[in-house]
Amino acid sequence: MVDTHMVASTQIFSIFIIFALSLLVIRIGSVALRMTGLSPDVSSFQAASAFSGAGFTTEEAEFAVSEPSRRTTVLWLIRIGSIGVVGTLASLLLSFINSGGENSLTLVYVLGGVLLIIAAAKSQLLNEAVTPLIERALERTTDLEIKDYTQMLGLQSEYRVAEVDVSQDDWISNNSADEMNLAEEGVLLLGIRRNGDYIGAPRSDTEIHPDDTVVLYGKKSRLQELSNRAEGNVDAHEDAIEEHKDVLDEQAELIDQ
Repeated sequence: MVDTHMVASTQIFSIFIIFALSLLVIRIGSVALRMTGLSPDVSSFQAASAFSGAGFTTEEAEFAVSEPSRRTTVLWLIRIGSIGVVGTLASLLLSFINSGGENSLTLVYVLGGVLLIIAAAKSQLLNEAVTPLIERALERTTDLEIKDYTQMLGLQSEYRVAEVDVSQDDWISNNSADEMNLAEEGVLLLGIRRNGDYIGAPRSDTEIHPDDTVVLYGKKSRLQELSNRAEGNVDAHEDAIEEHKDVLDEQAELIDQ
């Protein structure tokens, strides 16, 4: 006769293995997405979302699949996730069926083991040890490159890169960055989309036309105000310059520390 305790233990152990491997796959996917330029928070969320099949339709999700290597990573997470979830559920069902009258005790074992695995996965020390190994393995086997622009540009704080559609009566219309003194407001002109073409790193004297879409970098509040600023609003421009001067003074204090 088959020892039911042994069968139940085997099924419980299989659940732990599948669950641990699932967390490892999500971690690898998260690191891979981060190496393509996504921030740590976004890459972790999108990796878990793809693996679980949650399918969040957000701007972050669209950005996550906007580049070929990201789409490949997300696709593999979806494929492996669909197999992993089914396998875990099947193992869980078998463990309860074969545990006889000890379903309650089996559930305690399962929940306890899962909680321990989750605690280990969230361990900072473990992540610091595992993440570099994953990065080196991915660097050797893929064409991924670490380009965490979100962190580099401070996009996780109050700075943003924004696209602004230009209308005829906008303050930035029919002017150049030099003429508007955008730099004095703490705003950088990164690019211009015009008639289906992209002008990257435009000269500061390049005029912005109506129906252009400009790519700007600066504080989120300033970009929002600038996108809504009407033509001839000199007071808003002067207030923006004064506000940026205060920011520069604060930064100067940080530099001198």
